Amino acid sequence: MSSPASTASSATPASAAKSAPRLRGKRAHSPTRPRRSVLMTVLASLIVLYTVVPLIWLVINATKTQAGLGASNGLWFAHDFALWDNIRDTFTYNDGVFGRWLLNTLLYVVLGAGGATLLAVLGGYALAKFDFPGKRGIFALVIGAVAVPGTALAVPTFLMFSKMGLTDTPWAVIIPSLVSPFGLYLMWVFATEAIPTELLEAARIDGAGEARTFFTVVLPLLAPGIVTVLLFTTVATWNNYFLPLIMLKDPDWYPLTLGLSAWNSQAETIGGDVIFNLVITGSLLTILPLIAAFLLLQRYWQSGLAAGSVKE
Repeated sequence: MSSPASTASSATPASAAKSAPRLRGKRAHSPTRPRRSVLMTVLASLIVLYTVVPLIWLVINATKTQAGLGASNGLWFAHDFALWDNIRDTFTYNDGVFGRWLLNTLLYVVLGAGGATLLAVLGGYALAKFDFPGKRGIFALVIGAVAVPGTALAVPTFLMFSKMGLTDTPWAVIIPSLVSPFGLYLMWVFATEAIPTELLEAARIDGAGEARTFFTVVLPLLAPGIVTVLLFTTVATWNNYFLPLIMLKDPDWYPLTLGLSAWNSQAETIGGDVIFNLVITGSLLTILPLIAAFLLLQRYWQSGLAAGSVKE
């Protein structure tokens, strides 16, 4: 029979182990449970506020009349709700010139941004998968063109187009929009990683020509990159302001950016109509197609940006 002393001595280590505080181990982090950072949360919140607050202000003030804009807080609604009236007045003001500006912008986007995307796809694929003399020089030229801002080339482009008699025509906006050095570089990098050379060789061995190989094999693989470049060029052409400003004089050929700026400047002229409510409503209508495009093509855009970033 064991003595009480021996029993107490044998039970002491077990009870001490139970009563001893446990040291908290390091929390395991994984892609589903990322590390939390207070600094990054604060920065992300500031970025969200910087992005969302102007949109909220635009939506709220598009519901106000011209009188309500000055008699109410910018971040709250007025006593009257005039959104539908503002939309109707925006499309009917000055013989419906806003609708023409919208069609002009669509024309510049379809021909300019669409053509720039097509040229970027063809050029990027050729530079990525074909060897030819002068390839290094073209690479240096493309990198240099990416570093040059578009505004620096606007005046030389205007002088060249004025010699050709193309100013004050839609071609003065469409032709410069066809050149997208960043889109070409992006498709070059994307095609290098997204298209296996072995797949092209297999298609050629099977007897497929270059055109058939491009349309049946290459284009499906380049779809995410094409959507990405299309979004970038569409946004750049849709928001283009400085180039139409120096190229166009006829208001009938204005894009939305230049037309809304002209409406906004009317308040500074003697006897001009003050139509800030229509300017705000027109601005809201202008950004809606871009928001819709990003929402509809978001998954292609995200996969296009991530493709080619990791090598196996």
